[in-house]
Amino acid sequence: MSKKIIALVLAALMMFALVACGGNTETTTNAESTADASDLAYIQDKGKLIVAITDFKPMNYKEKDSDEWTGFDTEFAQAVAKELGVEAEFIEIDWDNRFAELEAKSIDCIWNGMTITDEALANSSVTKAYARNAQVVVMAKDKLDSYKDAESIKDLSFAVEAGSAGEKEVKNIGAENITAVKTQADALLEVKSGSVDACVIDLTMANNMTGEGTSYEDLGYSIELSTEEYGISFRKGSDVTEKVNELMDKYKQDGTLSKLAEKYEITLA
Repeated sequence: MSKKIIALVLAALMMFALVACGGNTETTTNAESTADASDLAYIQDKGKLIVAITDFKPMNYKEKDSDEWTGFDTEFAQAVAKELGVEAEFIEIDWDNRFAELEAKSIDCIWNGMTITDEALANSSVTKAYARNAQVVVMAKDKLDSYKDAESIKDLSFAVEAGSAGEKEVKNIGAENITAVKTQADALLEVKSGSVDACVIDLTMANNMTGEGTSYEDLGYSIELSTEEYGISFRKGSDVTEKVNELMDKYKQDGTLSKLAEKYEITLA
């Protein structure tokens, strides 16, 4: 075989290799582009929806001697995940870092009785409201009659979940003696132990965890500092938000959410 023929064969082989590589690169690039454009495709491709939560009864919690999460938001998220063709995986997070973790894709959504706030709207894509709530002041039952409004409690010592709506409301009334803790459950423990006078937590939790028949039967509430609504946070620009809004409408119409609300004593939006 002459040198000229060998050179032509080598050139042809190189051209074929370049075309093949170019085709693979284009395919990979297109796949990555599609994944980047669609958060839903990204979640479905990995086969799971990573749900950020804290221990917050009745939204997400574990029954005694159980490792499985349950609750209104837990069952709601599991139903949505099934519709999306994926599994729901629940991960406890530091509430202060929720939006950073969402952006970093270490989680896919924040679904834990999350109050729809300006901060949430600025840092994520938020669904329509699905439940109503309020921030209430929990303290010893025998002290309730001594405090009737926000002005009367501002000199008390408080425990609040760091970064929560409760923390915001305590600061709004002018309180200065504030202890930030990891979860609302921890805030209740602080009151029970006597290390603080009161805590500010979600009405949904207060209804489920205080009073007769609970572990905090000596605690109660009478003051509401704010009314609010719960929503679910997804990444900015996520197409999952609209899909979940559609499913939310479906579950309202077919009674799914009503049954869950009755089961967990939640007021729907």
